[in-house]
Amino acid sequence: MAAIGVFDSGHGGLTVLRALTEAAPERPFVFLGDHAAAPYGARTDEEIYALTLRGVERLFDQGCRLVVLACNTAAAVALRRLQRTWLPGRHPGCNVLGVLVPMVEAITRVPWMVEEPPPERPHEPRTVGIFATVPTVASGSYPREIGKRAPDVRVVQQACPELVALIEKGAPDAVLEPHVARYAAGLMETLGGVPPDTVVLGCTHYPLVADLFARALPPGVEVLCQPTLVARSLENYLERHPRFLPAPMPPGETLRFLTTGDAVRVGELAGRFFGRRTPFEGVGP
Repeated sequence: MAAIGVFDSGHGGLTVLRALTEAAPERPFVFLGDHAAAPYGARTDEEIYALTLRGVERLFDQGCRLVVLACNTAAAVALRRLQRTWLPGRHPGCNVLGVLVPMVEAITRVPWMVEEPPPERPHEPRTVGIFATVPTVASGSYPREIGKRAPDVRVVQQACPELVALIEKGAPDAVLEPHVARYAAGLMETLGGVPPDTVVLGCTHYPLVADLFARALPPGVEVLCQPTLVARSLENYLERHPRFLPAPMPPGETLRFLTTGDAVRVGELAGRFFGRRTPFEGVGP
């Protein structure tokens, strides 16, 4: 079926898919989780690029002409290179989007296609904290893209090395909370104890522990989660590019869940991220 593809290295992208389906329940989506190669956090940039390219190619083979990288690591490391060097020659009628774009737009209040600051800035300088995986932080994507559009915004990053693995294992809040508190304390130390105006949960797993981040940060700090912003951004994109809009499907026929890992095991764990049963199909490693 013609559908929009959603790619992630593991389960986290299901939080984005959930928001996308809630925004448009009649729209068909195909989700692919590269669970056999997860987590991407310990991999090199070249490995991440190759794995992301392979995942996008698989979704194109499923009939998707538009794919959303619902993985900050993949989007940070691979998206620009895919768009500039691979898509034009191999799949000129298709496109790949990433979850960083809506977050950068929300922070800067500048559209993604504008890659330099507008002549008049609509707001005072602000401080933004980024909580993300090690590769996302190392890529520098958030500071770079925010800086292009809003150089008056100070961006401070904090890597959260163990958090994805703990969330994927279903660790309880009692285990997760000390880790989140340590990362929040690290960000505050970098800022000299002065609270940021806004923090970005720059990993699609982190919405599941957004309340822990909110408790660990000083009162009044705005916490931005990706799923709702990504869903809103996709709707705006499809309005501007209706050729990527798939035909509506009847209820119960709009979703397919694919994995490179063990379909039964992945399906058992994934319901926590998506909010309901997710019958996965294996597609091989």
